[in-house]
Amino acid sequence: MDSNLQKVFVARRIPQIGIDSLAQQFAVTVHSGQLPPTRSELLSGVGGCHGILSLLSDRIDGEVMDAAGAQLKVISNFAVGFNNIDVPEATRRGIAVGNTPDVLTDATADIAIALIMATARRLREAWQAVDNLAWKTWEPTGWRGLDLVGSTVGIVGMGRIGSKVAQRLYGGWNMRVLFTAHRAKAEDTFPFPARQVALDELLTNSDFISLHVPLSADTRHLIGAREFGLMKETAVVVNTARGEIINQAALVNALRNKQIFGAGLDVCDPEPLPEYDPLRQCENCLLLPHIGSATYSARDAMAVRAADNLLAGLTGNPLPYPVN
Repeated sequence: MDSNLQKVFVARRIPQIGIDSLAQQFAVTVHSGQLPPTRSELLSGVGGCHGILSLLSDRIDGEVMDAAGAQLKVISNFAVGFNNIDVPEATRRGIAVGNTPDVLTDATADIAIALIMATARRLREAWQAVDNLAWKTWEPTGWRGLDLVGSTVGIVGMGRIGSKVAQRLYGGWNMRVLFTAHRAKAEDTFPFPARQVALDELLTNSDFISLHVPLSADTRHLIGAREFGLMKETAVVVNTARGEIINQAALVNALRNKQIFGAGLDVCDPEPLPEYDPLRQCENCLLLPHIGSATYSARDAMAVRAADNLLAGLTGNPLPYPVN
């Protein structure tokens, strides 16, 4: 390894296309374990580095920046979200922070649709009946679910992914679309009819509720016991954003008490769920292991964008996908 090259620490093995791009110009160290680096491994790994390529599971705070040293120039997150990074602290230190927007929009929207359909039609319970040899015959009253056609979807956070979910549901199933957004949006913003409403109105009137807000102090536990109490007993809640947006204890109670029909989650709190977490025992909850962006093309594109941020920042150029 050339000691004159700038050093980059990659916190997990990402698609090779990103690593190869970095290795052409920098001395790259990749954490090779299947699990995220422990805190001590992270602090040790970033020592002397000019750039860090982090994942959502890596908490990048002032302690990590101190461990890297004064030469740290860039932190590039292999994700759209960046709640794992202390961005104000990085900004104070003059460290550029980047993310990987746009390339995972369609992949994540497709997972939200899959969760809506699978939860509405009780695929977890039906598959378990087959797997456990409990399927004895065609049952006229068995595993009945919900229709999508003509129902109402509420999009909480009408950004890139949320609008793609709404477009699919309107175009495919003629769903009515309600949404919330951080700021007012004109009625002709989207290529489909949609009405912006307050969160309570959305929760009260939606058959399917899909969460797409970023995690922040304002959105942590945005959906809790009060919000579940506003929903229809036939409502389905889907979360492909961040697990902490839902108060998970309140969700368990809502599922157990049949306050809502079901939930489909690609994210949870924590990840992965402990073996005996009560959410695992809720048959009306379908859990996925955070695979929203898990297509070949999306993950390769994320790797390229994460690498491009580092390449730009370490060569004195503006990041193509900046956060700060």
